[in-house]
Amino acid sequence: MPISESMVQDIVQEVMAKMQIADAPTGKHGIFADMNDAIAAAKKAQKTVRVMSMDQREKMITVIRKKTKENAEILARMAVDETGMGNVGDKILKHHLVAEKTPGTEDIKTEALSGDRGLTLVEMGPFGVIGAITPCTNPSETVICNAIGMLAGGNTVVFNPHPAAIKTTIYAINMINEASLEVGGPDNVACTVETPTMETSAVMMKHKDIPLIAATGGPGVVTAVLSSGKRGIGAGAGNPPALVDETADIRKAAQDIVNGCTFDNNLPCIAEKEIVAVDCVVDELLHYMVEEQGCYVIDKAQQDQLTAVVLPNGKLSRKCVGRSAKVLLGMIGVTVPDNIRCITFEGEMEHPLIATELMMPILGIVRAKDFEDAVEKAVWLEHGNRHSAHIHSKNVDRITTYARAIDTAILVKNGPSYAALGFGGESICTFTIASRTGEGLTSASTFTKRRRCVMQDSLCIR
Repeated sequence: MPISESMVQDIVQEVMAKMQIADAPTGKHGIFADMNDAIAAAKKAQKTVRVMSMDQREKMITVIRKKTKENAEILARMAVDETGMGNVGDKILKHHLVAEKTPGTEDIKTEALSGDRGLTLVEMGPFGVIGAITPCTNPSETVICNAIGMLAGGNTVVFNPHPAAIKTTIYAINMINEASLEVGGPDNVACTVETPTMETSAVMMKHKDIPLIAATGGPGVVTAVLSSGKRGIGAGAGNPPALVDETADIRKAAQDIVNGCTFDNNLPCIAEKEIVAVDCVVDELLHYMVEEQGCYVIDKAQQDQLTAVVLPNGKLSRKCVGRSAKVLLGMIGVTVPDNIRCITFEGEMEHPLIATELMMPILGIVRAKDFEDAVEKAVWLEHGNRHSAHIHSKNVDRITTYARAIDTAILVKNGPSYAALGFGGESICTFTIASRTGEGLTSASTFTKRRRCVMQDSLCIR
């Protein structure tokens, strides 16, 4: 029987009531009042996880996947209610994507080298307790995705989540620990503090029992992690441009770009943030965007108004991040029907609504003289983040030229941005894309260290 809206709300309220945590560790699984206690508990659990067989780890991960699907709607609604960002339908899809396409123990592989002088094994071993900083944009998705990969590698994890998404994060962490307990694993395989702050983050980054820190967030948090003296995996900022040339299927390009831009109200860091199109296709592209894809064109006065609301004093307003096009337009007194899902306009690449990563469904269009000019403008707009970029073209040589010039961790060709995460494309799912530190799409193997075992003059049996 389908779950009604009122039933879901009752469940969410019940969950929220249970989340009023007493002094840890008597509260929910993995939740502590003090960061040092959280790390100590994760360290104790890691001693068990480390010696678990791959089959045992995979059984734990299988239950995490199952619970993620079962709780997808609850987690989606909790995140929207708590943060005010995104939309429930797309967040449900993201949780199913995490459950189905995040790599598990199959990503942990052993390499064997055999020769006249013996046998060498190169194996992927755990770091121990990993510290993870997670955002409010994709709170539970990032926690679950990280946990699957880190546990597959034999690690445990301590999270310092964004305070704006703590309730959602706590629910996800409790769910992960329940999955471990159900298959005979230890409690506290994933831990956090009930009140995350900059201070708890600092404790985690400096703690002697945290050898590796994975940060998913803005440039500030990644810079802090890389200054910690620990090994850091940093998923930093991006401002992904979508380039469209005259060889593209313009109608499909309009559909793909708007679908990618508006998915979860543009919260994914890989999403299309602006368009660079060659001059001869701009009018046709804009036509399809407006007539078929629910885009609303704002004039110069409305652009100025929206800039003042979205970027007051030149800084991004958090109250606008992850809001729908209708809500954003309402902030400047423009009323539109529900089918309007994206805001668009034509402007110079320096326009603040184009040059700034906004994480909201606003798609400025930059007109380029030709393909070479389009590449130059797109590279500038990406700002050297080396994160993500997109292109719509049927010319393989041009796609190659663009890929080499922009040099990003992700490049999507002739599809919506979310194809890069396996949603309608052939790829793994991850919500920690380490562009700044070079790992790219992280997975279980990312959270392991290579260990070499050499046997001299034996076990080469050719």
